Amino acid sequence: MSKLSSAEEAVKQIKDGDTVAFNGFAFGFGFAEEIAKALGKRYEEEGHPKDLTLLFGSGCGDGGALKEDFGLDHLAKEGMVKRIIAGHVGLAKKLSRMINENKIAAYNFPQGVVAHLFRAIAGGKPGVLTQVGLKTFADPRVEGGRMNQAARSESFVEVMEAAGREYLLYRSIPVDAAIIRGTVGDEKGNMTVEEEGVLLETLHIAEAAKNSGGIVIGQVKEVAKEGTLDPRDVYVPGIMVDTLVKAKPENHRMTCILDYDASFTGEVKVPSDSIAPMEMGIRKVIAKRCAKEIQLDTTINLGIGVPEGVASVALEAGIADRLTMTIEAGAIGGVPQGGHSLGAAANVEVLIGQPNLFDFYDGGGLDLTCLGLAQADAKGNINVSKFNGRMVGCGGFVNISQNTKNVIFCGTFTAGKSLIEVKDRGLQIVQDGEFTKFVDQVEQITFSGEYGVQTGQNVLYVTERAVFRLTEGGLELIEIAPGIDLEKHILDKMDFKPLISRNLKEMDADIFDNTPLKIGGR
Repeated sequence: MSKLSSAEEAVKQIKDGDTVAFNGFAFGFGFAEEIAKALGKRYEEEGHPKDLTLLFGSGCGDGGALKEDFGLDHLAKEGMVKRIIAGHVGLAKKLSRMINENKIAAYNFPQGVVAHLFRAIAGGKPGVLTQVGLKTFADPRVEGGRMNQAARSESFVEVMEAAGREYLLYRSIPVDAAIIRGTVGDEKGNMTVEEEGVLLETLHIAEAAKNSGGIVIGQVKEVAKEGTLDPRDVYVPGIMVDTLVKAKPENHRMTCILDYDASFTGEVKVPSDSIAPMEMGIRKVIAKRCAKEIQLDTTINLGIGVPEGVASVALEAGIADRLTMTIEAGAIGGVPQGGHSLGAAANVEVLIGQPNLFDFYDGGGLDLTCLGLAQADAKGNINVSKFNGRMVGCGGFVNISQNTKNVIFCGTFTAGKSLIEVKDRGLQIVQDGEFTKFVDQVEQITFSGEYGVQTGQNVLYVTERAVFRLTEGGLELIEIAPGIDLEKHILDKMDFKPLISRNLKEMDADIFDNTPLKIGGR
């Protein structure tokens, strides 16, 4: 019997108080927009389902790019959602606002932990036992992952000891409904994913729901006759799918603003010279300084924002073929994309599931990562997850920063409107940013400097005008840009005085011109 249904009929299976798991990443990769839209519409018309718990790794939204609601914002209606457990939620603006207003109890756990939690739930395990999150905001001795006051009444993480070491146990919760997306589905519910660009937790979410006694609703672009799909192409077997919805084309775009890019799935390879080089400016200066830490024939990860520029610099330097760049959504190889294509890689070599890639990350498989620097303090702690009381979430930052051998946190030295010119192989500050990023104490600990020292990581903090490293005594200034005054442009712009290296040196002049770097002899 065919499992095909309309989205409106499919969402009637979701009941008041259900825990609903969503797949998706950032600006809409892998997100079942048609089903989410129908679910929100049903609540508007009927007042049901209400008091839902939403469980997801990366909360899909448009980040304000569209005029109409997109992604999880379809569910941002008072009374519809009671609780959220998520890796990141900041791009769903309306849902984030409800969290900040304490209308929804919300918990933020490392994205890799949430990805692994689906697998734990599927396997009937009590939860995810890991060191990821120790000494950060996810640790119950710090904040326990609570995003707001409304979340104070419950706890989903506890400290445990095993084999003489300290761990965190993130507890499993049953999944009543899973909402996933694929490319083609047949009448029995078998689903392929060849045009999705990311695999994420698609399979694991389905398994978690089925083994919890719940339902699985799958959204696809096309429906095929039973028995016509190549079994090697099927990613989610029909035994794990209860209902299949064929989406309208406008509700099954690759992202909120992109119909389809074949280079993100490996279907085509675009010429490398078609990828525009990065414009010269302080962001490129930062990216070039980070790139100087790259060793050839290694595997790296790049974070959101300023770190994305490292991929462009590596391509320009002609070493992209000697690096394997990865993205936590599951892309391995190729050139990581930013902006509304965040999560994909042009000319991707391999796509695997997000839980599988986080296995590699958590086990120390990365050689280098470049991550954002929003706030830093004297102890080397980093905050990228909470600002002025507003929680956006940590994403994969905690997993990656805690388990990588060499870590670079990078960003501008100050925040706010500024005019900093790159000229004469150095910097000239015409107007500095008005907000301090090097503070006495970060608002939230997303990376623990204490934990980094304890585990012996090599950690750098790279800005356009100064480079610091993590030591047992805290941050130590080791490099300063040409044209920068130590007191006026660095120390006076910090809330604390860092250690200053006896061998303080100028940053290399070649990062301040617009010629490609020479890395590893290339």
